[in-house]
Amino acid sequence: MIISKTPFRISFFGGGTDYPEYFTKYSGAVLGTAIDKYCYISVTPFYSKLFDYSIRVAYREVERVKSLEELQHAAFRECLRWCGITKDIEVNYTAELPAFSGLGTSSSFVVGLLNALYAYQGKSVRPIELAYQAIKIEREILKETVGCQDQTFAAVGGFNVLEFRAIDDIVVHRVPLSRERIEEFEAHLLVVFSGILRRASDIAAKQVKRVEINKDRLKRMREMVDEGYDILTSSGDLTKFGLLLDEAWQLKSQLDESVANDTIKAIYEEGKRAGAIGGKLLGAGGGGFFLFFVPPEKKKSVRERLGLEEIQVKVNAPGTHIIHA
Repeated sequence: MIISKTPFRISFFGGGTDYPEYFTKYSGAVLGTAIDKYCYISVTPFYSKLFDYSIRVAYREVERVKSLEELQHAAFRECLRWCGITKDIEVNYTAELPAFSGLGTSSSFVVGLLNALYAYQGKSVRPIELAYQAIKIEREILKETVGCQDQTFAAVGGFNVLEFRAIDDIVVHRVPLSRERIEEFEAHLLVVFSGILRRASDIAAKQVKRVEINKDRLKRMREMVDEGYDILTSSGDLTKFGLLLDEAWQLKSQLDESVANDTIKAIYEEGKRAGAIGGKLLGAGGGGFFLFFVPPEKKKSVRERLGLEEIQVKVNAPGTHIIHA
């Protein structure tokens, strides 16, 4: 049995500039991190001649089919096809957090699946190449409106600035942080679930159509990547990071009306009234997880005011890797 372990991600600044529709014309970059929440893909061979099916995949549902074309789950089907596997295989997917929640889960799934399938075939593929392949599968084969940050964080892990030069030319700049600075930073993070699940690609498609309209906002969001990096890598007060997040959220909310409905806006304002410096809705918008940047001494009041399910996260998690072979 092969098992891959692949992280989800949180991005802080630059989201929206990682779409080729933007960065092939303008400068794109994202500051973010892989987090210690993961999905797992297990791959097992079986002798299909003894069964009445040749492929079995399990996620929220279970599919047992005689041919690849019968698979209803498009990402499973196309990743198997990409790797040239058409029979005698069982694949299982499990995750610590739900899909459609703003943490890049769909791309982590594709990256983790490719990694597991290659290991099953006895092949080793460089992490950044896994990211490029996942981007190609999602955008060109599955026709999903996705950017290029999620696949890269899932593949390479770490706390990074990702610089998007071309769809197959992404430069990973590690953010040099001491353990003490990371712990100080993590102490300010409060991640809660809005209670709303949504398909990010549907919301992203609306934003992509407005790239030219929003180019000045996106340019400012790209500038925040460098500002956020400078704040983190200094030894100064992290309050500035929270204030920058607040500015970024205000800009993101203006990209399209689908980003923040009345419920989302109310959650954000409640969090700030209770003591958060800033924050953002993770992912494309519309729902999923909320990140608040809160002084540690005020976390209790923010938790109590919001009354939402919280998850504890650690940053700088490793990229996709094989944990059993």
